[in-house]
Amino acid sequence: MRKRHVMTGAGATMLMLVAALYHPDIITAHGGADMDQDPCLRKIGEVAVHFSAYQPQYEIKDQYCTEIPQEGDTFLVVDLVDPELRSEPVGMRVMRGNGKNATEGEIVADVRPSTHPDGVLRSEVRLDEGLYTVTIESEKRNLTGRPQYLLRVHMIDYPKLVMSIAGPLVGVLLFAWLVYKLVRSKWLRKWWTAAPSS
Repeated sequence: MRKRHVMTGAGATMLMLVAALYHPDIITAHGGADMDQDPCLRKIGEVAVHFSAYQPQYEIKDQYCTEIPQEGDTFLVVDLVDPELRSEPVGMRVMRGNGKNATEGEIVADVRPSTHPDGVLRSEVRLDEGLYTVTIESEKRNLTGRPQYLLRVHMIDYPKLVMSIAGPLVGVLLFAWLVYKLVRSKWLRKWWTAAPSS
């Protein structure tokens, strides 16, 4: 009975190890967080906008939201998800900085509000390394400051880096703990001693 209990415990530990190694997001995920939520989608009351950034000179198909990998020419695209926004004057402003101090921010791009029947607001801007704030504006709605995106251009996101390392590290620690438990296990010693020698 004791052997069966030890084997069951080892099997459960092995399953946890496999889960940690192949699905580190299980370990690092927060309880209750909605993993399907799109961080590029912002709600403005009952309507929504979706922001994307492209750098086709580096990667043709890749699109980004807040983490821009390289400096240089960048295409900014705002999808007006709800049709009612397409008949309203909507614009976009890009400022250098994190948006906390508007007096120190430098305007990098300013797309004046206009209607967009195709539902897409576009702009091309050159972004150097640093932080930028993108604000979607409307003449009919009080949108200023609400749908904002903080862009990090060619910068390391240290909290995200730590979280990406945490999953594999937990897997390695679980593996080391499992090996330690097996080596210290009396059942393993007895099995090793009782095993017939070739």
